[in-house]
Amino acid sequence: MSTAPEPDLSTWPTGRLLAVAARLVEQRWVTVLAQLGLTHAGLIALHSLRDGPLPQRSLAQHCQVTDQTMSRTLDRLAKAGFVTRTPDPADARRHLTRLTSAGRAVHEQAVRAEPALLGGIGEDQAFRGRLLELIAGLSAGD
Repeated sequence: MSTAPEPDLSTWPTGRLLAVAARLVEQRWVTVLAQLGLTHAGLIALHSLRDGPLPQRSLAQHCQVTDQTMSRTLDRLAKAGFVTRTPDPADARRHLTRLTSAGRAVHEQAVRAEPALLGGIGEDQAFRGRLLELIAGLSAGD
């Protein structure tokens, strides 16, 4: 039985390389986050709540998802004990979502897991800067 030769990645267009890298990183993140009892959406929500409580609608806007998506994410995070939702004293029609100590701890675990996940490349500030430039440039085209 013969195996296909390894592709010469150096000949691939940059966009394809970025897509493959993104897919591989996403697969690794899914595995690591599942071990922590999180999803990618849950991690983003926890990250957004680290500086203080937010109403669900503001949190959804901050995370760039719909209110319905955020509601499902918060339901999972609340069941896991990572967030609480309490009535907003300034407006009884809405609830504030805040991190619990367990939520803060699991967020910190995920943040600490990132360097190993990326083989240290996430700590390369020049690389991060280029990624931020790329994202900003592509977003400006929307």
